[in-house]
Amino acid sequence: MKTKILSAAVLAASLLGLGGCASMDRTTVGTVGGAVVGGLVGSAVGGTGATILGAGAGAYLGNQAAKR
Repeated sequence: MKTKILSAAVLAASLLGLGGCASMDRTTVGTVGGAVVGGLVGSAVGGTGATILGAGAGAYLGNQAAKR
């Protein structure tokens, strides 16, 4: 339970931080946001390897979604 609360807090802080970056284009925000969310999900599901894979997959999906 403690991990889920911490993950949610980190996610909220990250999204607020991304919102303040007005000079970033949509693709960059999508990529970074996807990496953050993917890393958090990977961390909640597994260990270090899952975190890295989740961040990579999230970055790719966020980048592709922002291009549309």
